[in-house]
Amino acid sequence: MKIYVGNLSFDTSEDSLRNAFAEHGDVEEVAVITDRDTGRPRGFAFVTMSDSAARTAIDSLNGKELDGRTLNVNEAKAKTDRGGGGGQRRGSW
Repeated sequence: MKIYVGNLSFDTSEDSLRNAFAEHGDVEEVAVITDRDTGRPRGFAFVTMSDSAARTAIDSLNGKELDGRTLNVNEAKAKTDRGGGGGQRRGSW
């Protein structure tokens, strides 16, 4: 299960996040999301764990403090197509 972790401190590393979640089960993957232009953290991450470990971690860590910030931890929602394009229409009107 993929877990969304929000309200992260910009100082939170993948290692510190992995350690916090590892107390509740085996962590398969940690991805701290960064800005593609600056490379700076955007304040959220995704953690992947088995379903049972993920539910325990969500219940235990949601609302807890890490690196001075109160975490927002819940099951990640599936990515939706936000459309796109925004391009200019060409041709006659």
